[in-house]
Amino acid sequence: MKKLRIFFLLCTAVLLAVPEAFAQSSSLNGMSLNGAAGLYAVPSGRIGWSKKADVGLDFGSSYNFFSQNPIAKAGISLFDWVELSGAVDFQPKTHDMSNTDGILGVKLQLPTPNTGVAVGGNIQFLTLPDRQNTAGQIYVAISYLGDFFSWPADTSMAIGYTFLEGGNKNIDFGMGFDMTLVPNVLGNFVHLVVDFSNFSYSYQALGADAWIRGSLNTGFRINISAAPALNKFKLVFDLVLLDILDSDRTIGMGFSFGLPLK
Repeated sequence: MKKLRIFFLLCTAVLLAVPEAFAQSSSLNGMSLNGAAGLYAVPSGRIGWSKKADVGLDFGSSYNFFSQNPIAKAGISLFDWVELSGAVDFQPKTHDMSNTDGILGVKLQLPTPNTGVAVGGNIQFLTLPDRQNTAGQIYVAISYLGDFFSWPADTSMAIGYTFLEGGNKNIDFGMGFDMTLVPNVLGNFVHLVVDFSNFSYSYQALGADAWIRGSLNTGFRINISAAPALNKFKLVFDLVLLDILDSDRTIGMGFSFGLPLK
C-alpha cells in the first residue's frame, strides 16, 4: 500500500508539472513494442488516432535480431478516447518448451484541452500456452510538443506500477522523445526516437530488457505517411538499437500500418 500511495503522488506531481507552453495536439504514428501507441517501451499520452479518426486500426511487426524474437502487434482506436492493443512475442523455445508471451492493453485518453494525458494498463500472459505467470502494468502517460533547435519534438513520459503474480512489484518510470530531423530538408519523413525506462515492453522482454539498469533505446523512425498522398494512412518503418548500454543489446527492425475506418 505504501508503494501505491507513492505511485499516485508521483502521478499527481507529474500532471501538475506539465508545462502549458508546449500545449499542442498531435498523434505519434508509431507503435511501441507491445502494441500501444508510443515510442519503443514508453507509451504516449495519446491514443493512436487521436484527433485524426473516430475509429482507426493499426497493425505492426517487429524483429529483434540478436534475441531472435518476432513480435506481432495490433491496435484499435475508438472515438478519440479509447485504445485497445495487443501483441504476441514469439520468443525462442527454452528446454524444448514454447516461450511465447501475449500482451493485451488498454489506454484511455483524458479530455485535456492541449497536452495529451492518458491512463492505461496491460496484462501479460507469460510463457504461453502453459501460462506459468501473469504480469500487469498500470500507468499514467503524458505527451507534449515542443521545439529542439527549431525541430519539432514530441516528448512523452510515463509513471506506472508493475505487478507480477506471486513475484516482485515495481514502480515504473520512463521518458523519451520523437524528434523530426531537419524538416526543412527531409520534410517530416525522418524521426529520431529515444526512450529510457526502468520497465520493458513486457515483464520478460528480450532485447529491450530493463531489469538490470534500465533500458536505453534509440533509432530512426521513417514516416512514409508524411507524403501528402498518404497522410490519411499510417506507414512507419523503424530501425532501432535496443538496450544499448547493457550486454544483451540488440538491433531491431519493424513497421506499422494504420488506416482510418470512420
